[in-house]
Amino acid sequence: MSACLGYLCAAVAALSSRPRGRAVSVCLALGGAVVVPFVLLVLTGTAQSEVGVVERSGLLTLRQATPYLPDPHTVGEVTPYLPGMAVFGLPRAVLGESGLLPGLLGDARLWCAVAFLGCLWAARRAIRRPAGGPSAIGGGPSAVGGGPSAVGGGASRGYAVGAFVASPAVALPLCVSGVDLPLTGLLFLALAFAARRRPVAAGLALAAACSLKWTAWPAVAVAVTLLAHHGGTRAAVRGAVVAVGGTVLLVLPSALLSPGPLVQQVFAFPTGRGPFETPAASPLPGRLLADLGPVGWYAAVAVLLAGGLAVFVSLLVRPPHDLVSAADRLAVGLCVAFLLAPAGRFGYLALPVTLAVLARLVGGAHRKEPAHDLVVRTSRPVRPAPVPAARGAR
Repeated sequence: MSACLGYLCAAVAALSSRPRGRAVSVCLALGGAVVVPFVLLVLTGTAQSEVGVVERSGLLTLRQATPYLPDPHTVGEVTPYLPGMAVFGLPRAVLGESGLLPGLLGDARLWCAVAFLGCLWAARRAIRRPAGGPSAIGGGPSAVGGGPSAVGGGASRGYAVGAFVASPAVALPLCVSGVDLPLTGLLFLALAFAARRRPVAAGLALAAACSLKWTAWPAVAVAVTLLAHHGGTRAAVRGAVVAVGGTVLLVLPSALLSPGPLVQQVFAFPTGRGPFETPAASPLPGRLLADLGPVGWYAAVAVLLAGGLAVFVSLLVRPPHDLVSAADRLAVGLCVAFLLAPAGRFGYLALPVTLAVLARLVGGAHRKEPAHDLVVRTSRPVRPAPVPAARGAR
């Protein structure tokens, strides 16, 4: 009801002829679809089950340095996330639940939203920042995307991003769950850094994302190929080393303390091979194959691996060249994974959709250099052609 009212008021404001009509429209949509439902759900303690799982993993991390119970008895005691996700549960473990302010500040959804919005802000700054000084050809501000046209379109893009955050694709998971939003934000930030030829920053963002969920691991291949296109082999190797090394450092402590529970809860449980049946049971193609029995499960895995191999080959044959093409390729890979996995749900598809839309709203389409900025150098001066004499002149 709150979202419907907010959208209705936003539509009326958008039709207004006032100069600030768009800003008012976006604010009304955000207030009705995000702020009001979020505050009400947090204050009443209403959330999806994964919010409690993240908050429990933060408490377990403080107590035993690993977020996994050694012997879970119910599905609710299983932690299907990598150790990095426990960071968003630490505020609840520290503040507790007594009191209005601790209850609000300790909710994991709040910090998931903060991480997502912070990644969007950092990605916008990275994209608007020059990628290494003036271009060798032209040298003007338009060569790096930092000229007046880029600055002038910043407000419009900001309104577009705000409207997308208020849309159901982002507002609904932000209010009721939010655990996939930090992953989405970090993946988008990594691609933005890779598009701006910043391999270390891209590798750090990838390491943070890969320590949350293993579904982020395919993004390493996409970001590395994008780095190779813009910065060469050296930049690609640096980004890959930082990403893989950072992921190992973040995951290794829990892997050493509880290797069995990590494998069972993080890898076996989401694929339908754990001791408990996963609640992710949407009738997607991979799930329908897995329901046919052991042979169907292996068939689903084989099709999944074939789809992943096809996406990987596409990276080699036609590597992405900018933020939009990289986000699209990663979105295709994630869609293949979610559709063909032995277990999944329709809500997972919001991640690739969000990546593809944000790339267009924040990064924009790839633009070629304007012809008037080109500077042509020759080895010797060009002499003007002689002017023919008028007919009959001597």
